[in-house]
Amino acid sequence: MKKAKKISLTIAISVISIFLIIGLLTFILFLSFSSNSHFEKNKLINTNLKIDVYDSKNNLISDKNMFNNQYVKLENINQETIDAFISIEDKNFYNHNGINIKRIGGALIKNILNGKTIQGASTISQQLIKNTHLTSEKTYSRKLKEIILALQMEKSLSKDEILENYLNVIYFGNNIYGIENASQFYFSKSTNELNLEESALLAGIIKSPANYCPINNTENCLKRRNLVLSEMQKDGKITIEQKNSAIKNPIKLIINENFDHGQNSYSQCAIEEASKILKIPAKQIALAEYKIYTHFNLEKQKALIESVNNQELSFDQAGISINNKTRGVEAFYAKSAYSVLKTKRQPGSTIKPILVYGPAINENILSPATKILDEEININGYSPNNYSKNYSGYVSVREAISKSINIPAVKTLSYVGIPKAKRYCERLGIKFDENDNGYALALGGMTFGTDLKTLTGAYTIFANNGNFIPASFITKITDKNGKVLYTPLNIEDQVLREDSNFLTLSTLQTCAKEGTAKKLSSLPYMVAAKTGTVGNNINNSDAYSIALTQNDTVGIWIGDLKNNNIGNLTGGNQPTAIIKTYFNKIYKTNTPKDFDMPSSVQKVEIDSIELEKNNIILKANDYIPKRYIVEEIFSRFNLPKEKSTNFLKLNPAQLSGKVENSNYILEFEAENFLTYELYRVDEPNDVLIKTFGGQDGKITFTIPKTSNKTKFYIISKIKNYATNQEISSEKSNLIEFINTNSSQTKTQKSKWYV
Repeated sequence: MKKAKKISLTIAISVISIFLIIGLLTFILFLSFSSNSHFEKNKLINTNLKIDVYDSKNNLISDKNMFNNQYVKLENINQETIDAFISIEDKNFYNHNGINIKRIGGALIKNILNGKTIQGASTISQQLIKNTHLTSEKTYSRKLKEIILALQMEKSLSKDEILENYLNVIYFGNNIYGIENASQFYFSKSTNELNLEESALLAGIIKSPANYCPINNTENCLKRRNLVLSEMQKDGKITIEQKNSAIKNPIKLIINENFDHGQNSYSQCAIEEASKILKIPAKQIALAEYKIYTHFNLEKQKALIESVNNQELSFDQAGISINNKTRGVEAFYAKSAYSVLKTKRQPGSTIKPILVYGPAINENILSPATKILDEEININGYSPNNYSKNYSGYVSVREAISKSINIPAVKTLSYVGIPKAKRYCERLGIKFDENDNGYALALGGMTFGTDLKTLTGAYTIFANNGNFIPASFITKITDKNGKVLYTPLNIEDQVLREDSNFLTLSTLQTCAKEGTAKKLSSLPYMVAAKTGTVGNNINNSDAYSIALTQNDTVGIWIGDLKNNNIGNLTGGNQPTAIIKTYFNKIYKTNTPKDFDMPSSVQKVEIDSIELEKNNIILKANDYIPKRYIVEEIFSRFNLPKEKSTNFLKLNPAQLSGKVENSNYILEFEAENFLTYELYRVDEPNDVLIKTFGGQDGKITFTIPKTSNKTKFYIISKIKNYATNQEISSEKSNLIEFINTNSSQTKTQKSKWYV
């Protein structure tokens, strides 16, 4: 008992000592930071903020890159809107001096126990300071600066001034800063016109604009909005009847498609990438006067814009062009009121080469020549259909990819295994939800999908021998004095073996020549491509085409981010036509080289008879006629081992005949790769009457009658194409004519007399 009390006392003393030490260190740091941290009122609202973004030649890109602040006075904001933000973000805003000691203490203890740096517990005042004076790093020193500056600000400004500034600088996603901009973009109205549900929705977004975006994450946004309404009711800001009525209403957005927030400009995409790299908001990049250098290519950007606009479509559209050598995004263009690269969509059949077939070939499960039965299937209740609603029987992997047949893709995924296939795809930057575990993945059936940059970037492996580096807009980031803060590491990951990669690439070349991307077939250089369509042949939602040359990988997407359908538009039509136009523009004077076949890939002659009739891959022997040989490529690690035995032994032809007038009429079925010799039985040696060759089908020929008793037979022959040696069949059935006034056909074993 005494021992237990002693242990408890020791623990209590230790905990108290820890908190005393933390308190003492905090006080010392507080004094130190106080002398070095100064609140600057001019940083709160700066409508002249911009970020300089440079192209690949270090020239300033002309995009304006301004922060679209439309300042609104607090008196012009509805009280319901103000109440929504205070209830969810800082209930005691009007009662504290800038910080909430109780919340900070609770967060501190929780973070210490969990071994994390301090986070959470920020008041509205602290959030305003963080968004205008500091970075977003989660460290104790940064948090302490935030507290000091918040306390200083509270002495300089009134609560209403702080709240007004706060509402005008916070980030609402989709490159929208400030509540007036958010109201104008999401609801096409001014802040003073917002209703209760709209106010609660905007208040809910700011905690995590990506997770609570009403466009991309509607379900999360709805739950968050309803939480805000519940908190407002708890605080007595609205009645329970108002809350219940508002919760019943779905999210109703009225997106202002003419709102100029530059979210789809090349520069803005580079800024968003820089924000993720540096882990600070874009506004802080502007405040710090950092400079962003990119892969931007003005000529390709112009060509991409012209190519996309050439189609004159009313749907959302986007295109991206990536340099295969650098993996740099050289051009990006989107026509949409939404942020396209932040939007995840179902990838459709474009997922097949990187999730299904590439991994299957790499695992030596199949080759481009492998036959798979295209048939009606049911896997644990999952019954996919082909886009054509028809089944083709046995098809090769090459044909299945080029014509985008669904059933073979689902079967192939079952051969590879879903977990293994996903690991391949994840190494290419594709992220899956925890629920993405069904065979619909083979057809692009993901919970959330992926974005165009990630999807197109994954295809760059096919031009890089299976090596992957994530696609990037940025070459470097510097501070205002030119000091380099970031350069990409560009470490390659060998996702596919060189041979497997080329075999998959070869099937994509077939797709561009004669498959769903055959609009590219007339281009005078090697192109590989894959199309994808989400929906059905009546009502589709998304259409893709991704194509690559040795130099560039290009992705085009057309869809409707308001979730309306795009009719019967498919990836093989307008998206592929855009790519063709783009390639014609950028390759006018600089034609790309052909893809190089690695030494680990070999061409093999295959017996097409066995392949077509029995779905077996056998090497052709030297006697198989050229017409029955197909050439296919294989990995040297997965070569066909057995040779065909076809034509090593010839079956004799079947001869039939009759007598008409004074002639013998003989017939047999010929094949054009065989030579046939017709003999008349005679003494002492049989006589060669006629030789036939190069003919197909039934052959009928006439021989004048020479005697009342005559016998005929045929021998079939084939030549070894390597040695010129011949193989002969046995004699055919013997045709015997006796008493030639008869028109009957006689055989060796049956003699007929008139």
